[in-house]
Amino acid sequence: MATHKTDSLAPLTDEARKVASSKNTATTITTAERLETAEGWPGATVDDCKAKWYVAYTSANHEKRVAEQLGARAIEHFLPSYASVRRWKDRRVTLQLPLFPGYVFVRMELRNRLQILQIPSVARLVGFGGVPTPLPPDEIDLLRAGLESGVHAEPHPYLNVGRRARIQHGPLAGLEGILMRWKGSWRVVLSLELIQRSVAVEVDASNLESLG
Repeated sequence: MATHKTDSLAPLTDEARKVASSKNTATTITTAERLETAEGWPGATVDDCKAKWYVAYTSANHEKRVAEQLGARAIEHFLPSYASVRRWKDRRVTLQLPLFPGYVFVRMELRNRLQILQIPSVARLVGFGGVPTPLPPDEIDLLRAGLESGVHAEPHPYLNVGRRARIQHGPLAGLEGILMRWKGSWRVVLSLELIQRSVAVEVDASNLESLG
């Protein structure tokens, strides 16, 4: 997936050029001062210009459409899915459904949020007090790596209480969740607190560390 290239910073003012020219050295204007005139969001801070994972809340059943629009704009995104077998008349059909219905993950610089909010079917960016909240570092990267490596996962009712365990080995190593026994095998329920959603992944017992 391509990473969106942000707009360049605003050019230096005439006064700044004069100072730089008179000293015959590079200007000493700080990054924060340059960011204040960054196109699209005056007053942006240095942290606002760091790419992080955010969550876009979409209209019902529009996750794939939003993902397509993000791709067309070269904005890095992640729409995890799982295989669901449905009976259709006299046959069975395997569908790829969103693992987190109603949500698409977007990696962006916060100052560029309007590029996401202007996409049809994007209702809002998930956050608090009207400010989008980034997901914990590496949380989505690990989940993405695990699913792309073939780890089986499916939606699970939101769960944040129970016997906790940490995955020690494999593409999901480092993630923590609630340990459950399911049909003779072990599953770890991974929860995203920000959106109050969970998924269950199958994990070999030898790859788990009990956290009590």
